[in-house]
Amino acid sequence: GRIKRVRTDQGDIEAEYVVIATGCWSPRLAAMAGAFIPLTPAVHQMKDIGPVPFFADSKGDIEWPIIRDMDTNMYERQHGTGLEVGSYAHRPILYTPEDIPSNAVAALSPTEFPFTQVDFDLQDEHSLELMPSIIGDENVREKYAINGILSLTPDGMPILGETPEVKGLWSVAAVWVKEGPGTGKSVAEWMVLGESEIDLHSSDIARFHEHQKSTFHVKARTHEGFNKTYGIVHPNEQWSSNRNVRLSPFYDREKALGAQFYETAGWERPFWYSCNEHLLAKFGEKVMPRTSEWEARWWSPIINAEHLQMRESAGIVDLSAFAIFDVTGPSALAVVQKLAVRQMDVAVGRVVYTPILGINGGFKSDLTIMRLAQNHFRVVTGGAHGMADKKWFSDQLPADGSAHIVDLTSAYTTIGVWGPRARDILASITKDDLSAEGFTFSTCKMIECGPLRVLASRISYVGELGCELYIPIEQGAKLWDLIWEAGKKHEMIPVGIGVYGTTGRLEKSYRAYGNELETEYNVVEAGMQTAKIKDQEFIGKEAHLRHRAEKPVTTLCSLTVDDHTSSTGEKRYMLGKEPILTLDGGPIVDSHGRRSYVTSAGSAPSLGKHVLMTYLPTDLAVMGAKFLVEYLGEKYPVTVAGVGSAPLFDPTNERILS
Repeated sequence: GRIKRVRTDQGDIEAEYVVIATGCWSPRLAAMAGAFIPLTPAVHQMKDIGPVPFFADSKGDIEWPIIRDMDTNMYERQHGTGLEVGSYAHRPILYTPEDIPSNAVAALSPTEFPFTQVDFDLQDEHSLELMPSIIGDENVREKYAINGILSLTPDGMPILGETPEVKGLWSVAAVWVKEGPGTGKSVAEWMVLGESEIDLHSSDIARFHEHQKSTFHVKARTHEGFNKTYGIVHPNEQWSSNRNVRLSPFYDREKALGAQFYETAGWERPFWYSCNEHLLAKFGEKVMPRTSEWEARWWSPIINAEHLQMRESAGIVDLSAFAIFDVTGPSALAVVQKLAVRQMDVAVGRVVYTPILGINGGFKSDLTIMRLAQNHFRVVTGGAHGMADKKWFSDQLPADGSAHIVDLTSAYTTIGVWGPRARDILASITKDDLSAEGFTFSTCKMIECGPLRVLASRISYVGELGCELYIPIEQGAKLWDLIWEAGKKHEMIPVGIGVYGTTGRLEKSYRAYGNELETEYNVVEAGMQTAKIKDQEFIGKEAHLRHRAEKPVTTLCSLTVDDHTSSTGEKRYMLGKEPILTLDGGPIVDSHGRRSYVTSAGSAPSLGKHVLMTYLPTDLAVMGAKFLVEYLGEKYPVTVAGVGSAPLFDPTNERILS
């Protein structure tokens, strides 16, 4: 549907665009139009005490720094001559939008509920311990205390953008006070110009899968996440609530193999398998063990052992979390051609990996598209961003109905098989030609594996020979069993996403959307431009042509850490988002004001190195150049080992193309 008007008690207001910016009431307004804004009202407790003698001479509301006490999930903030004490340490107190009273019946403000002192007793003790001269002063009185209402979302991020359900209906919800001005500017740019100056993909309302819009999911995740609002959260920390929602057909088999499951878009994905623990003895120090608890948390050296064994023999990988949708109809080619940077008018059976751009030439996504028939294209993209990709494709459909999108995410499952022996394993369960000549790289075709017809796509995200296998989800377990049995004599092992998404990817310098690829960086800066550009128009082409004609402001590079030794003598391993510095410790900033930081970090077991990806100003992006990375307050030496798209491992791609 499309928004047409807003009906009020004062009459109708015709409107081509409507923005819902009503905080905790947003879900109720969205529901009136058949849209979903998945958030919940939650209590944030705060006290205002004073007057404080220490602030007696204060002339403004805020003259002193805000104290953020991470160990107690609290803050203390000067407000004129008073002090505000706020907490995110108390028990989660959640409401529904329907619980929020109207202005007419609210005793105070509708978003101010009576203060519950029992929930704040411990916080009183903590604030007294931190500021005894203020909190302990008998002359400093409690002026005001509330259970204030704010909006929480299942992943802790704002909810911005046009709703997937209703054209012209926009959400600007779950925005914190300090982020309000910047958010308003960014959404205004998005609405008027088609794109914001800063990347907003993590806040895009289109990111939610259907189960993530359910009241149960919203309540479960916000209940768990409330105490993490001010907490110290590990970058790889997993949610514990509302798990086992989406299970692949291999789940029971993986569980029996000791899979350690991480969650993506509701899917339970094996990150590593405890059945491979015996490989630690085989590879010894090559698994690059970590002794620091912080880096060893949510990680296992088994990941690196699986990586090394896959490079020797083969691995089977569960890729069920892919988002899959078909574009069909007489205008299907026109739709994908408009969206993809790469040429899409290719032979049936070709697989095209392509950037998807915004109007300014930055990355909206990167994904693969298979041409299955003259008017039939299959799009495969990452699960986390899959629904946003589907909306972007849907937004480009012609009004005459000559192209359609069908979401197959829950209808198909995917298995990856890669490694030097992958061809031998698959050849033993099919009579179809899988030779290098009969099944070339970047092609797909139907093959028969026993009683099953399987769509095989010869691509790789781990830098090894092999392919992705797509099959209706109810037949997935049978396909797994066929491959598993065939792989036994070839020393095939189950391999987790720790290899697929990190170690295998980083050794090949493959980029990842949301890490290296965002709207703030362009194709040339990411080193993903091709020798030629297609004649057909596509979104972002004008900007892309300009970027190709200019010297790139920054260039994506792969760095290796030269020495991991910390001041205590313990070796430390970066996890991502750390600043890259000059040798004298200064920040590195390009001419567009973007600082260099680690976009991805992880082991490269085949190289015996820890790899960091980062954008460097192009003049500094030189092989062998030396820099520092700052990690937890200490600086470590790093070297540029790769510039642009050149892989660190198997630079000629001999293994993939064999």
